[in-house]
Amino acid sequence: MAQDHTERRVVVTGPPRRTRRAFGYYRPQTEIDEQTTLGHTYVRSLMRSQLRAALLVVTILVLLIGPLPLVFLTVRNSGLEWAVLGFCLYPPLVLLAAWYVRRAERNEKDFVHLVQDR
Repeated sequence: MAQDHTERRVVVTGPPRRTRRAFGYYRPQTEIDEQTTLGHTYVRSLMRSQLRAALLVVTILVLLIGPLPLVFLTVRNSGLEWAVLGFCLYPPLVLLAAWYVRRAERNEKDFVHLVQDR
């Protein structure tokens, strides 16, 4: 019996180390890092949504706190003033602050979801 002494090559396959970008595929994260027009648009949309939430909070604060000096001038009762400031004003302020923080975090989470690789 004759034996074959030729070397055999073994091909090992695995996941590709580099992947080529498909035509027309873009990464929003790269667009932001390279400061392109599209990246600028992404960041501007995040800033606009954060500004919209902040302006809404400021408007509510002005409407909530603005009339208080007039109310305190008409009613000369220091006990009522402290009750309004402590019990009627503090809970809405805490709720408004909690809403703003939740809204800002949601805006940021939506932005991250938008620019992350899928």
